[in-house]
Amino acid sequence: MAGTMDFKTYVDQACRAAEEFANIYYETMDKRRRVLTRLYLDKATLVWNGNAVSGQEALAEFFETLPSSEFQVTLFDCQPVHEQATLNHATILVVTCGTVKFDGSKLRFFNQNFLLTAQTTNSNTVWKIASDCFRFQDWQS
Repeated sequence: MAGTMDFKTYVDQACRAAEEFANIYYETMDKRRRVLTRLYLDKATLVWNGNAVSGQEALAEFFETLPSSEFQVTLFDCQPVHEQATLNHATILVVTCGTVKFDGSKLRFFNQNFLLTAQTTNSNTVWKIASDCFRFQDWQS
């Protein structure tokens, strides 16, 4: 992919995909959480504040345990990952940060890193989460 276009174009494309993904992810997390696992690969991993969860079934169970949420992303950044590192799959790293209010808890700061990989079926490309790492940024006293 990167070989056929200049790097700046590649980065611009990645950032557009990342922005679209971030909007969909947090809206799904807040409003339609039962379908959130559709954004993950079958063997995806999630590390949530140091707790590792792996695979669709375990992810679904984990997301069900979380109280309802209101995420506010204040900024996101992204960069393409070199294809040699990802077995020729188009992959982008997306970093988000902002605030989240879980039902029954105070507003907290978070940051989250996603490794997204392009899944192409019938000339349609969908970005799926291969790896997700979530961390609260304010330490509970």
